Amino acid sequence: MSDPDISAACRAVLDEPDPLAKVKAARQAARDWRAGRLDWAFATPMPNRPARTGRPPLLPPSQMPKRGRAGSDRARIAMLHALAHIEYVAIDLAFDLVGRFGAHFPQRFVDDWVEVGAEEAMHFALLERRLNAYGARYGDLPAHDGLWEAAEATAIDPIARLAIVPMVLEARGLDVTPSLISRFETAGDIRSGRILRRIAEDEVDHVAAGVAWFRFLCSATRIDCVQTWQSLVRLHFRGVVKPPFNDSARDRAGLTKEMMAGLAASSDLPHTHLSRVRGGNS
Repeated sequence: MSDPDISAACRAVLDEPDPLAKVKAARQAARDWRAGRLDWAFATPMPNRPARTGRPPLLPPSQMPKRGRAGSDRARIAMLHALAHIEYVAIDLAFDLVGRFGAHFPQRFVDDWVEVGAEEAMHFALLERRLNAYGARYGDLPAHDGLWEAAEATAIDPIARLAIVPMVLEARGLDVTPSLISRFETAGDIRSGRILRRIAEDEVDHVAAGVAWFRFLCSATRIDCVQTWQSLVRLHFRGVVKPPFNDSARDRAGLTKEMMAGLAASSDLPHTHLSRVRGGNS
């Protein structure tokens, strides 16, 4: 009997609604892939949507309550919860990327994104434990589903998925995380600041993986990377990709100033089916 394939492991992650069980499934999938217990094959389709428990309740972004500036425990809990939700969805995003599009790429694509998925699971676990230290847990507050809506909108096109999810939405986390760290540390929450610093370092690599594989597809099809990325952002992203940017982090991730300048200078991007859904890390 042949080994189960990587798509079945990805589907198992997406089909697990319980957050801590999803973390375990993600880590197990990564261990099995590294150990060679999963075939590089894609017989199992990905679901249209991952399983959810109903906690947290999902609201439209416009109805999300304001979180404040970390000056109180309540505000810090709200910020940690929002970040935990981003990481929870990011687990599904990584494994959906592998299971849905892995056949379009060399095997090292799976190596990269399975590792990303395992790191997103670790990030969620760190934030969940930090919430627990405040007497809270993931699911206590509402969240929105904008990140998964971005995945749905790019579900049939791997180059669009890479252009939008890691290279726009996750890259936004590189810009805003330094100010979040400062807010926590100013409020005396050094532990949360250290967690966010750890996550921020990993997220540079995650965005870099998106850039690298986007460039791989551009090279394979002989299209211009800068023009193609800017065109895909204009097509699939609602709003303006605007500064301030964390130039050093973006540069480390491979998002060049040439790429960013072209978008930042465009203040008339058409409104299509994606909104600016990410205000933090992934």
